[in-house]
Amino acid sequence: MSFQDDHYLAYNDKIETLRAREFPMLKDSTYLDHAGTTLYSKSLIDDFSENMMSNVLGNPHSASPSSQLSARWIENVRLRALRLFHADPNDFDLVFVANATAGIKLVADAFRECPGGYWYGYHKDAHTSLIGVREVAKPNSRCFESDAAVETWLDTVINNQYDSVGGEGIGLFAYPAQSNMNGRRLPLDWCGRLRALKQKTGNRLYSLLDAAALVSTCPLDLSDNSRAPDFTVLSFYKIFGFPDLGALIVRKASGRILQCRKYFGGGTVEVVTCLEESWHIRKDHTLHEQLEDGTLPIHNIIALNSAMDVHERLFGTLEQISAHTSFLTNRLYEGLEILKHNNGASVCHIYKDAKSSYEDSSSQGPTVALNLQDSQGAWISITEIEKLAAIKNMHLRSGGLCNPGGVASSLNLNPWELRRNFSAGQRCGDEIDAMGGKPTGMLRLSLGAMSTLEDVQTFLNFVKEFFVKDGEVSQQVSMEVPSPTNFNIETLVIYPIKSCGGWRIPFDVSWVINPEGLEWDREWCIVHQGSKAALSQKRYPKMALLRPAIDIKAGVMRIRCADVLPPSCPSEITVPLSMDPSVFQNDDAINCTSRVCGDAITAQVYTSTLITNFFTGILGVPCYLTRFPPQGSGLSARHAKAHLQRHQAISGRKVTLQSEIREKYRPLTTPILLSNESPILIISRSSLNRLNEIIKSRSPAGKAASAQVFRANIIIAEDPGSQPGVEQPYIEDSWQSMTVHSHDVPSRTAPHNNTTVLDILGPCRRCQMVCVDQGTGEKNEEPFVTLAKTRRVDGKVYFGMHAGLAGLTGGGGSGSVRVGDKVLGVRRGEVDIEG
Repeated sequence: MSFQDDHYLAYNDKIETLRAREFPMLKDSTYLDHAGTTLYSKSLIDDFSENMMSNVLGNPHSASPSSQLSARWIENVRLRALRLFHADPNDFDLVFVANATAGIKLVADAFRECPGGYWYGYHKDAHTSLIGVREVAKPNSRCFESDAAVETWLDTVINNQYDSVGGEGIGLFAYPAQSNMNGRRLPLDWCGRLRALKQKTGNRLYSLLDAAALVSTCPLDLSDNSRAPDFTVLSFYKIFGFPDLGALIVRKASGRILQCRKYFGGGTVEVVTCLEESWHIRKDHTLHEQLEDGTLPIHNIIALNSAMDVHERLFGTLEQISAHTSFLTNRLYEGLEILKHNNGASVCHIYKDAKSSYEDSSSQGPTVALNLQDSQGAWISITEIEKLAAIKNMHLRSGGLCNPGGVASSLNLNPWELRRNFSAGQRCGDEIDAMGGKPTGMLRLSLGAMSTLEDVQTFLNFVKEFFVKDGEVSQQVSMEVPSPTNFNIETLVIYPIKSCGGWRIPFDVSWVINPEGLEWDREWCIVHQGSKAALSQKRYPKMALLRPAIDIKAGVMRIRCADVLPPSCPSEITVPLSMDPSVFQNDDAINCTSRVCGDAITAQVYTSTLITNFFTGILGVPCYLTRFPPQGSGLSARHAKAHLQRHQAISGRKVTLQSEIREKYRPLTTPILLSNESPILIISRSSLNRLNEIIKSRSPAGKAASAQVFRANIIIAEDPGSQPGVEQPYIEDSWQSMTVHSHDVPSRTAPHNNTTVLDILGPCRRCQMVCVDQGTGEKNEEPFVTLAKTRRVDGKVYFGMHAGLAGLTGGGGSGSVRVGDKVLGVRRGEVDIEG
């Protein structure tokens, strides 16, 4: 081990020691999204809190003692922030803004008012916020597809051949100091070269540097005024974690053009008239006086002073942080690069620029962008990786990363492919990970000042555990077709309120199955009063403790909570089952538009104070109870997800199907209410038993999964009279349909038909919600961890089968099922599973 490595390890040990004290929120967590925001320390919050409790701070636009104190703080912190970047206050001014994006917009707003317009050029690695400036310069804009293209352009500027508009011929060139996608660092000398050419040729070209990603772990030196950017934007929370504040650093010699901005806000003018005449006089003493509209965020600025104090005390200089994070990232990169499957195929596809090196901090920042591939080269779903990471309390970023140019070029996505993907339903933040054989996004791992070698090793171990194929022996699963008496319905459950507890249908009651699913299943949901988004156990696990029950005789749904109730909260509320309009008299319900699993719906909102307070008090979030009636149409209509219309193989790495497999199992008009993907969800007791056997075999302390966590409507099991040892776990994977033979007689709640056929639509894709204990609302690692190792195909994790009403032998539009009914599964093909 070299002396240099000893130095890095000693600094790492120092960070490990202070982290336990200063970052208690990181206990049992691995945080790898410092490029999004880094974390704030306990000392920072303590120091800021002491300042707040020790001073009376007023609005600085006044002459009171408290106001003058605020004004002094602001100017002192402004000066200190400039010096952090070695910017001479005689040459530079600093404008406080909300974040880097606000700084970019401030520059764009000024340039758009320039007489004759302006030309705009930006690098393909630019953040979305830089790209957006082109819309106010359009059509006079250009995207530089590479560093070489910028170099060629700079060479042409000297001959006055750059793309410019008429009139004033003003131009703005913008680029990131560091890519927020993969951390590669771009040349900082472009700004100086552009100015040198500007002085030589008289071109009115300005530079805008997005330094937000760079300064999070690296010093920025603006001491050479002649080579510095005209405008530099950054976000302080990326450096310190807190406060939420940004800055626009303006080279004073270039600041005059920002005066083209026409808007003025409070604090930026000396005199304003608005009655008989309309005129105003702007302040002209400093640039920041002209550009900081309204009252500044006083407390955030004071917090910035605390942040700079504490950050230096804990971590030393930005140069030390840069060396530390570069050391860690190189270890991470090397560890990922060497990961191989048992056939020698690489596990990680890392998106690194050919000119950058993780051993050279001048060319590469502490960020790794990558995708994972299985042993056959197929892309592993980044959504599934994030689900597993969340269970392991690991924080990372995935998707398009707000870097459209960098991502598209790295993934080789052409514009026509992006249009195709959008037309096919892909949206920002959805779970569509690959289309046309190409990923639609990537993972991003980014390190910060408080990152350690343990974080690096934790992620490497995570990839090895779940995504590296070793030499396990292949498994073969019997696919013998069971006799009609081999299976029966063990349990029937409905979930009247989406994402809340289930209600088990009594064993002696036949229950109606409609085209939308079991009657009263997922017909209600709880929505946020502000966003109108449906709540789920992923974010609010306490929803599992809300227990609705159907009381047919009384015609109501009774709702209780299995937790300690807030004061004045009733032990039970009731909601009528009837859709008769009379139950909504006196404005008991209104309509609202909400979104469920990406679908727009129109639901009825119960505005009864009693009902609203019940759910709001228990969940601790302002919410409504809403109802989505089965007869919903138009905007309200929902259908089974398109990806369920074709068979999806499960439980293995390779699936072979016989030629008789139907290409489609249901028409696209299969109706659903508020379920995620299909009308009915089915699991097998034998499959659950096998899963729990594996959980226990991997760890005796592993917690067995209950059937409730899978939130199935129908649980099937082998007939109690079957011979021991004949269980057929995952036999349902091979089924094309399932026929239920009722042993019941006609009743008021069920039609007269004795046979109900359910089409198997496809496997159920699972998420970390199966880790919520339905009895306590607590989160666990199992069963998702074991499912990810044993039930993953094409990078997705499956357990259970989606189903929908196929038809009735006796005719009619609905069917019925009852606990104890016999089940016959009709298989669709032979399945061969590779371990």
